Amino acid sequence: MAFLDQTLPNGLRVVVEAMDSASSAAGGFLVRTGSRDEIAPQAGVSHFLEHMCFKGTEKRTWQEITIGFDDLGSTYNAFTSKERTFYYGWVRRDDLDAQLELLADMMRSALPPDEFSMEKNVILEEIAMSHDQLESHVYDLIHEKVYAGHPLNWPVLGHKQTVAELSRDQMHDYFSSRYNPANVVLVVAGNVRPEAVLDSARRLCDRWPGGGPRPARVAPPGPGDGITLLRLERFKQQCLCRVFPAPSAVDDRDTETSDAVASLLGGANSRFYWNIVQAGVAHSASAWRVEYCDCGLMVLYGFCEPQRCEALSDALRREAERITREGVREEELQRVKNRRRTGLVAEAESPFYRLVQLADDVDTFGRPRGVEERMQRIERLAARDVAEYLERWPITGEGRLFSVGPRDWPVGAS
Repeated sequence: MAFLDQTLPNGLRVVVEAMDSASSAAGGFLVRTGSRDEIAPQAGVSHFLEHMCFKGTEKRTWQEITIGFDDLGSTYNAFTSKERTFYYGWVRRDDLDAQLELLADMMRSALPPDEFSMEKNVILEEIAMSHDQLESHVYDLIHEKVYAGHPLNWPVLGHKQTVAELSRDQMHDYFSSRYNPANVVLVVAGNVRPEAVLDSARRLCDRWPGGGPRPARVAPPGPGDGITLLRLERFKQQCLCRVFPAPSAVDDRDTETSDAVASLLGGANSRFYWNIVQAGVAHSASAWRVEYCDCGLMVLYGFCEPQRCEALSDALRREAERITREGVREEELQRVKNRRRTGLVAEAESPFYRLVQLADDVDTFGRPRGVEERMQRIERLAARDVAEYLERWPITGEGRLFSVGPRDWPVGAS
């Protein structure tokens, strides 16, 4: 698969994949900044800024932005993560240029002061709502303890205090330093002429003020061992997690194998499903791979009735030890590979899902990857690769145990 991959004189990178069989096109601006690029007193500014980019520019009010998307019949949104922010829209191929113009205008947000104050209340409400979800507490606690003292520590939403105290001037400084063309990538996939997209990028973004890329990131320490208990009496379920080091997102050797291990243990018709959920130990159990540009975690977890904590903890440990000791059968691995292949092919036929794949590849690996390259990595995976992976990245032993819910278990944990 051939890609257009060029950088404009002002530093904006443009990556395009033409999909001649499609009738639509998707485009988006990948801003290579996220919550780990913030300073602690401004935790949450990246996500708050994402909201503000929908709230008005020098050319449009927030109402005109919203109506503009609807006039195009666009499927649009944005998201902020620990490491990136992405704004996108998916439209008919003939409407792509108008969609890119709207998105490009949003990248020059005016950060309207009145909207800033109003949207701050929306963010604070989001933070409050997240506290009503047991899953959010688990996710945040893992990052808080594993990455203590590191920018991966705080939630993407930020904290109530940091968001409440954030000023528009502070956001504007962050916006000016991070939303500059050297730190932004325009990504497009669909039925397009790549050179026409490049011409649109020159016309729409050529006058963006320049600046340097994001500051270098510092890798965090590993998770270590230990037990962390967070007692929350208002919930009815207990969540247990066993956390181990895992490869980073850019680990070219182990990423596909790590995904396979997570699927073998916790995916559809997985070992956890049959030996934990169907055995009545917990109502859900899975394996979750956390990946960042310089670190990663493998999280084995389940949600159970509080009185079943011991049984769930033992079951998670038992299945981790069994897959390490006995390995996997080729036919078991083949089922995982088949699901992975089908999902990859299905996503590759949609301009929107292909857009997301390209944005992920460009930010993670520094280059777009074709579907065939991704498919070949899946095809090459064998049972011996899983065994060798588990030697390099063991999931046995104590690991780091997290217990979140109404029960004081393990007793005496902090």
